[in-house]
Amino acid sequence: MTGQLIDLLRHRVAIIADHPWRDRDPAGHLDALKSVSEEIAAWTDTHHATLDPQLRHYLAKASFQKALTHLEELEHD
Repeated sequence: MTGQLIDLLRHRVAIIADHPWRDRDPAGHLDALKSVSEEIAAWTDTHHATLDPQLRHYLAKASFQKALTHLEELEHD
């Protein structure tokens, strides 16, 4: 279930890290960042009741890097 969220969070990190894209096409870069953030919000709304409290907290506060770290740690447990 959380695999899709992990993919979305990693995609967001990749967009943020793509400085050449940001420099070449700031509007397109921002649109992509907004789009993936909206996908994360929609995923969160759909799965809210099934999320552990810590993950729910990170997502509610838009602490997406912390959410990703939390999920990756759970994968390795």
